[in-house]
Amino acid sequence: MRSILFSLLVFTAAGLQAADKLKVLIVDGQNNHKWDITTPVLKHALESSDAFTVEVSTTPPKGAPKEAWQAWKPVFSEYAAVVSNYNGEPWPQAVRDAFTKYVADGGGFVSVHAANNSFPDWKEYNDMIGVGGWGGRNEKSGPWLYVKDGKLFRDTSAGNGGAHGPQHEFIVEIQSPDHPITRGLPKRWLHAKDELYSKLRGPAENVEVLSTAVSDLTAVNEPNNMVLAYHKGRVFHTTLGHADYSMLDRGFYTLLQRGTEWVATGNVERTAAVPADFPTETTVSVVKLEGYPKQEAPKPKKK
Repeated sequence: MRSILFSLLVFTAAGLQAADKLKVLIVDGQNNHKWDITTPVLKHALESSDAFTVEVSTTPPKGAPKEAWQAWKPVFSEYAAVVSNYNGEPWPQAVRDAFTKYVADGGGFVSVHAANNSFPDWKEYNDMIGVGGWGGRNEKSGPWLYVKDGKLFRDTSAGNGGAHGPQHEFIVEIQSPDHPITRGLPKRWLHAKDELYSKLRGPAENVEVLSTAVSDLTAVNEPNNMVLAYHKGRVFHTTLGHADYSMLDRGFYTLLQRGTEWVATGNVERTAAVPADFPTETTVSVVKLEGYPKQEAPKPKKK
């Protein structure tokens, strides 16, 4: 009897612990990046914090028949946050409407890297992410958002949205040290080899820039981590994370964990501790994940 009671107590405690975790959905399935390789890293980044349980919803592949898309109906309202690792064909209107309602009603949304290339013609989505790149974006999409001399600029001059130079390590500089997502992190830290997005354009409303990096193309501080309000919902937008070797950066792990908790709850408590191995201004810190990185980072070109 005692062993049965003990087993019941252990089972109940485990169930309560799982129920206490925030439920997160990652959406993938199409991307100009290797989503099948990077989604497992995103999943590990979140679950390794012990703050989240993560499920994945994979869209039909590019060119799939209409029937396949009609069958893809994620129930966003079942999750505290939705993380997008998607850049591809437009979602069905019913799914777009459901997602817009989800965020507007208070759902949390995290846009990762090329997710900001998606849906250039979906107004509500562009309002959520603030700025995006490529997909025909230009001055008509909205201003180019950047930081110069400590001030946020919305440049309305003509030009295409979205650019980056060769992948390289770069310094991430915190611009909003008092925000819960960045609180306590070093002012400047070296990020692993990645694409440094620049010249992003969009509505750029209700946005707070958390961190930036000086672009090799524009010589100004380009936003790489932002938060936005969309009606009752919260959005965390990171431009970092081109490949698995970029996402395995401990700084990326920390910001993804904190950003996801913040969009889900409005606070950062479960993921607030600053890891002992957080990168410094001179040293990259890479998370050890068995079998990763699967992708090979490009080597610098000889001059």
